[in-house]
Amino acid sequence: MSNTAEVVIVGGGVIGNSAAYYLAKRGLSVIVLEGSDFIGNGGSSRNGGGVRQSGRDVRELPLVMYGIKNLWPTLSEELETDCEYHQDGNLRLGKNEKHKEILTKLATNAQSCGLDVRMIDADEVKRINPYLSDEVTCASWCPTDGHANPLTTTLGFYKMARRLGVRFISGEFVTELRMVQGRVRKVICASGDVFEGESILVAAGYNSRAILGTVGIDIPMTRSLLECLVTEAEPHMFDQMLGTAEADFYGHQTKHGSFVFGGSSGYEGSNKDNGTPISSSKTAPCICRGIMKYFPDLANAKIVRTWAGWSDKCKDGVAVVGAIDEVPGLYTSCAMSGHGFGIGPAAGNQLAQLIATGTTDVDLSTLRYDRFKAKI
Repeated sequence: MSNTAEVVIVGGGVIGNSAAYYLAKRGLSVIVLEGSDFIGNGGSSRNGGGVRQSGRDVRELPLVMYGIKNLWPTLSEELETDCEYHQDGNLRLGKNEKHKEILTKLATNAQSCGLDVRMIDADEVKRINPYLSDEVTCASWCPTDGHANPLTTTLGFYKMARRLGVRFISGEFVTELRMVQGRVRKVICASGDVFEGESILVAAGYNSRAILGTVGIDIPMTRSLLECLVTEAEPHMFDQMLGTAEADFYGHQTKHGSFVFGGSSGYEGSNKDNGTPISSSKTAPCICRGIMKYFPDLANAKIVRTWAGWSDKCKDGVAVVGAIDEVPGLYTSCAMSGHGFGIGPAAGNQLAQLIATGTTDVDLSTLRYDRFKAKI
């Protein structure tokens, strides 16, 4: 088979797969290279499923708001896959004055972008979710936020992209990009295979940093471990997505009744795992103590399993999405900073439009790589 396509995408997660789907819908030939043996094996299958606008940096808001308005509501029908998308709101919870200050600032900033989000007191929190403990004294409330299933969404894009002719190759770990006559053209793999495209999109999580570095692009990001757990099925309690002021705890109840919760202990760096993203025996009890403080009724819920995954965290906490002018033909979507799943379909959609037409419906200027250029 030919190793040449109009677009070569590095990374088979929700962003790479969605970009492949939207490019193929526009009639472009696409090859997707996934470094692991499994599609969606990175953050796309290891996150808590939030599809939210609240709590984000304002630079990300136009893109995620576009996706929630135009893509998420009909995604299950379009992908012929149950993405388990619920748009039942997001409560970001606070317990003290410091938390209230954090949430108020985030809400005020988001309101300046036209987002429907507001601060509410303990009484209104309880009316929205009566299962929360009395420790919650305030929250920000965004009724258009929600959650979805990361696994089915990522694989839905994969299935439909394949149907449109996209070629997916797993187990092809990319080690290098190469220029040809002043434009990035070649993708070199550890296997020795070489792929060539008129445009190259790098959407490989933290691995994007090393790959982009081979053509002189350095995105300032680090790798941090995020952990999640899922409980046994419980009677239906609530449909909102939940978070906290300090972003140390989040979760929701799935359509099947189980709860998915994520959090951290602060000890993730001490794992003796040789770089493998595995759960720590410290973190699950830490998350569970948080659950019991927020939801006393879940004190006896049984944990079915836990998992962990790497987050590619940008130095300024904001994703890098768009064309890289310093290297013609090169595009990226990485450094998602733990916000990648919910923004993924919109990022893939707009990158596909950018690659195909040179234009976007959403202004991506605040997410561009060149924001890190030295100011003269």
